[in-house]
Amino acid sequence: MKIIHKSNIVEDFHGTKVADPYRWLEDATSKETIAWSEEQNRKSAEYFSHSPNAEEDRKRLTDLWDYPKHFVPKKVKNILFYQKNDGLQNQAILYQFVDGEESIVLDPNLLSDDGTVALSNYSISKHANYMAYAVSVHGSDWQNILVKDLTTKKDLEDKIEWVKFTSIAWLPDESGFYYSKLPEPGTVAPEDESKYNKVYFHKLNTPQSEDQLVFAHPTNKELMFYPFISDDENYLCLNVHLGTATENAFYVKKLADNSPFVYLLDELDASYEYVTNEGELFYFQTNLQAPNGRIVSLNIEQTELAFQEVVPEQNNLLDGIKYIAGKFVIAYLQDAHHQLHLYGIDGEYLREIKLPVIGSLTNITGNVTDSEIYFGLTSFLTPTVVYHYEVEKDELSVFAQSELNFDPSLYETRQVFYPSKDGTKVPMFITCKKDIVLNGENPVILYGYGGFNINMTPAFSPAYLRWLEKGGVYAVANLRGGTEYGEEWHRGGMLENKQNVFDDFSSAGEWLIDNNYTRKGKLSIMGGSNGGLLVAASMVQRPDLFGAVICRVPVIDMLRYHKFTVGRYWIPEYGDPSIPEHFQFLYAYSPLHNIKEGVLYPPVLIATAESDDRVVPAHAKKFAATLLEKANPNSKVLLRLESKAGHGHGKPTSKIIDEWVDFFAFLDKELC
Repeated sequence: MKIIHKSNIVEDFHGTKVADPYRWLEDATSKETIAWSEEQNRKSAEYFSHSPNAEEDRKRLTDLWDYPKHFVPKKVKNILFYQKNDGLQNQAILYQFVDGEESIVLDPNLLSDDGTVALSNYSISKHANYMAYAVSVHGSDWQNILVKDLTTKKDLEDKIEWVKFTSIAWLPDESGFYYSKLPEPGTVAPEDESKYNKVYFHKLNTPQSEDQLVFAHPTNKELMFYPFISDDENYLCLNVHLGTATENAFYVKKLADNSPFVYLLDELDASYEYVTNEGELFYFQTNLQAPNGRIVSLNIEQTELAFQEVVPEQNNLLDGIKYIAGKFVIAYLQDAHHQLHLYGIDGEYLREIKLPVIGSLTNITGNVTDSEIYFGLTSFLTPTVVYHYEVEKDELSVFAQSELNFDPSLYETRQVFYPSKDGTKVPMFITCKKDIVLNGENPVILYGYGGFNINMTPAFSPAYLRWLEKGGVYAVANLRGGTEYGEEWHRGGMLENKQNVFDDFSSAGEWLIDNNYTRKGKLSIMGGSNGGLLVAASMVQRPDLFGAVICRVPVIDMLRYHKFTVGRYWIPEYGDPSIPEHFQFLYAYSPLHNIKEGVLYPPVLIATAESDDRVVPAHAKKFAATLLEKANPNSKVLLRLESKAGHGHGKPTSKIIDEWVDFFAFLDKELC
């Protein structure tokens, strides 16, 4: 059977004819797509099988991964709930700690033989009698919600199917919980499966078919709802989002009566993140008239709504907040690393909570009635250390940390600032040996993301340690599109400004070369998801600059991305190709549509997964097929298609190690 062909599909975009010869690869279930994909996977497996360092890398990666991984606990009643992975377990186990004893609440490793069923979310009821938890299979975004009796540790018969991207909000009396739900696939047209989000209430010990519809927007089918209960337990609140836009709405209703929701903040003109409330006085973190964020209060019962500023905007980004015991614990981001500060509820500055190392805060948890918080702190060379902080005593102590079979004292992280193409100063972290010789011969992984207001703060992975041991340099560029410097930094890398992100990234590579960290043949780039788009576009625009490319679960077809699963959620970030002005800038950088005939592109490894229902594998497949057709025959193009895996969340440890063994095999061979 012939397994490769070019279709004659041509679309007209506002007068521009655009061919789509590999659209047939979008049908993942067709025999031709399956045969073509299997052939590409066979070729890449054959390539990896010849790596002389694979077994050594696997052994060392396994050793480096084998350490206890601690998650930040949540306190409910007098019980601490937290996840922990003892080392090489495929999935972290959920524990409870009470009266000095630790016991297992849920072990996801027992839910499948191969570790591909993951705990993706959990919510403990007020008195810690029940836990509602969501599980996903093979990395899918689709989840089922189950309920566990925490006294008997047995599941109830309750099961909520076909949910995605939902919060779980228990009623204070533990009689049930609120959640949001999309239509079940097959019950609506395919293009509507990520629309018509609705909020339901599930009463314990009843079937899902009896769940009560609580809210559905009467006119806007595009909105997503995230229910939660206010701190004083008197209100049901909804965070309301349009795709991945920073701006959101906020709806609220009293729990005690059947009054309708009040569309309190409904303009989608800024971000409004609930912090706490004291009766009808609500506190929000917002970027309204404050790109770096500020804290405001709002009396929701007043006829004329008027914000009162509590904590004004600072020079650094407000990147997280927790309200406890009448005080705000606020995380600020300074040049892509965190600081922690304490304010009174009246906005009075109290003190800085001194962090022991420069790094990233991974989470802050605490209850409004307590005077303690827990948080995680990590860096490129140190796994997450969980800290406990007593606010009234101003005492910081270690709650959990791990020892590695690795000596971080031999390495260091440097922060540099380099000029982008338009002169904008961009920060970059460089982790390397302390005694590195800057002779232009060091192999480098340059990593970036640059989108969706996601910050690239210091993050830990055992894979980076192995790369350092192999003599490598790991660099992370804080590109526009994130919010390292507030919403203006984000907007500088979205929609019509997206090209700035690619320019920032290429400029980072040029800086590393100009400063003798590396040279073109030794410079690799890596990114995933939106970062996959980043490295694909950078490779297509600057094939002269990079020595190798690892392109993970990438967004590639910028003219059709919004037609797959949840891709429409990204329109506020990328733009809509049906709008002429948007089509122009999308078409100008879309990696799929800018591959040039006969160009020698750097070796590229395109990695995707069969069950990725966020960025569908068709993006990666069409990219590989087009490169194989158009690029210079000497261009190396590999497609790695993983089974029983999705976009990355919930991926078992064994699969992560397998993936990095292949990545290192690719870099060892191609960086020269």
